[in-house]
Amino acid sequence: MSYAQHKELSGNRTVAIIIVALLHAVLGYAIVTGLAYNVIKKAAEDLKTFDVEEEPPPPEEPPPPPEQPETPPQVVAPPPLVRTNVAPPPPMAVVREAPPPVITPTAPPAPPAPPAPPPPAIVTKAQSARGNLQTLFSADDYPSDAVRNEDQGTVGVSLAIGTDGRVSNCSVTSSSGSRSLDNATCRILRSRARFTPARGSNGQPMADTYNQRITWRLEG
Repeated sequence: MSYAQHKELSGNRTVAIIIVALLHAVLGYAIVTGLAYNVIKKAAEDLKTFDVEEEPPPPEEPPPPPEQPETPPQVVAPPPLVRTNVAPPPPMAVVREAPPPVITPTAPPAPPAPPAPPPPAIVTKAQSARGNLQTLFSADDYPSDAVRNEDQGTVGVSLAIGTDGRVSNCSVTSSSGSRSLDNATCRILRSRARFTPARGSNGQPMADTYNQRITWRLEG
């Protein structure tokens, strides 16, 4: 076979291959297109149509307020501390219940004491050891102020005689009218008079009284 024939055969072969490829492509396209059409038609029949309402658009947000310059917070001074003197609460009185009264049985009254025996009767009265008490006074005993005033008179006295025979008390029963003479009378008798004490029925010395009158007279 010549080169020209061989070249011609090769060209015819190439054309045949291209034609076959185009046929295959057309057939494949037809097949694919038909199948797709049937599938789409079938799906369209099965689908139920419904209206979809579109949601209204959201309302527009208002524009943000214009930014204001920040001002520093105002410094507030704390209120001054005011101290008030609060009086303490009064102490609460504690009420204590009174203890129950203690009942003490009273003792029966004591029997009355037997009456004291009567004192023994005075058998012997007190007697002056010097006899008349006027003798105990002298002109030197006259009070000087009574001499100046020329006082005279008689003083009545009551003397308390103890168991020792001494004068334990002197009281003026009748005045001479001169205080000086009255006072001098009792003073002298208390210091100078001595007595034999009185004796009772039991023989023991007893206290007694003795009355006396003393006369004061200026000698001219």
